[in-house]
Amino acid sequence: MKATAEILAEPIVEKGWVSVYCELFKARLTFLVLLTTLVGFYLGFRGPVDYPLMVHALLGTALVASGASALNQLWERKFDAKMRRTQSRPLPSGRLQPQTVLLIGIVSSTLGLIYLATAVNVLTSCIGAVTLISYLFIYTPLKRITWLNTAVGAIPGALPPLMGWTAARGQLTGEGWALFAILAFWQLPHFLAIAWIYRDEYARAGFKMLPVLDPHGHRTGRQAVSHTLGLLPVSLCPFLFHITGVAYLVGAVALGLAFLWFAIQFSRDLTVTRARQLFYASILYLPLLLAVMVLDKIK
Repeated sequence: MKATAEILAEPIVEKGWVSVYCELFKARLTFLVLLTTLVGFYLGFRGPVDYPLMVHALLGTALVASGASALNQLWERKFDAKMRRTQSRPLPSGRLQPQTVLLIGIVSSTLGLIYLATAVNVLTSCIGAVTLISYLFIYTPLKRITWLNTAVGAIPGALPPLMGWTAARGQLTGEGWALFAILAFWQLPHFLAIAWIYRDEYARAGFKMLPVLDPHGHRTGRQAVSHTLGLLPVSLCPFLFHITGVAYLVGAVALGLAFLWFAIQFSRDLTVTRARQLFYASILYLPLLLAVMVLDKIK
């Protein structure tokens, strides 16, 4: 989920302050985080939805996610300046100063964790803290050390729906972990497609992405197919846990097979065109799967 909003590069142009801060907080990525949190909350809540609690959970999560995005950009500002698709971000372009971003990031993420602990529950705040720490201090530095950073990064990327679930239920259960697993498996083909498209830029910035270390793409293709294939049975868990009905089961199988087809085509051809197709398939698959999940929730 970290590079989704970066697939379309923008030239360095003058921007208003709203646009600058939306870019600093990775607004499109944060929206996806909130969407998965919302789905986790809705699926986890029993009876009529507690809308004030839902708003509290979303607000706290938004603060944590925005702070994490700002601090991530602060950490990677020198490397972002080396890649065309990220050199227009607020720090490399000079629109914001590092001290400002450091203050904003710390304040936003800290307020978010405190807000979740007081307005939602401590468990959700703790999961938010794990998300923040693993994203900033494990995933981010690993990007320059090992290609396994993508697998590690799937952990903080998959925690938001679990946060939504615990905000509604107040406890960790198998159903919540199933939502986590769906997001974790989804992220691998999604990010591998992005990394294949921008492998030259990643190499120039010194990031150890699998497509950079695998120029022929055979390992990249196998990883994309294996995780998309693994996603198929994992995506059936909401039905097996009796969260959703038969309509979701049919939809999950159909969407999973379509996603797998795009992954197989990418692994066979290993072209930028196929990688883009896999990327777009991934960003269609997830919201459609979540929509079917919500619509077919067993009350």
